[in-house]
Amino acid sequence: MLTLDLTNAPQWCDLIPGVRVKLRPLTTALMVSARGDPPIADLPEGAATEEAALAMAKALARRAILAWEGIGDADGNPIEPSPEAIDALLDLWPAFEAFQSHYVAKALLLYAEKNGSAPLPTGPSVGAKATARPAQDPVPTAPRG
Repeated sequence: MLTLDLTNAPQWCDLIPGVRVKLRPLTTALMVSARGDPPIADLPEGAATEEAALAMAKALARRAILAWEGIGDADGNPIEPSPEAIDALLDLWPAFEAFQSHYVAKALLLYAEKNGSAPLPTGPSVGAKATARPAQDPVPTAPRG
């Protein structure tokens, strides 16, 4: 059964020891907005999966993080979240991994939860036809003779 939290209230998430962030719920609107982030749109074709994952995580975090605790500047003074500070936080491997597993993966699990059944062999794609065609030689060859 798909369970919905209709409150959409931000929640605190412990990222790494001593650091926690207050996050907006990962909604469709947030995900669509993050996908349109310029660093994601500007990724070169064929960019590495890791590069795309980091760009997407940063785009989501910049939109989702409302507040945090346990993060300061070089002098140890607490700082507020800013796009630059959020990017710097996610450049730290443990913070990136925690954000991915505690925030992004939870949303993906929710998505998977609604797909609890395997496709049926009599489902809507049973009669689907392949649409891909083999590449054709762009230059015709001259007859041999």
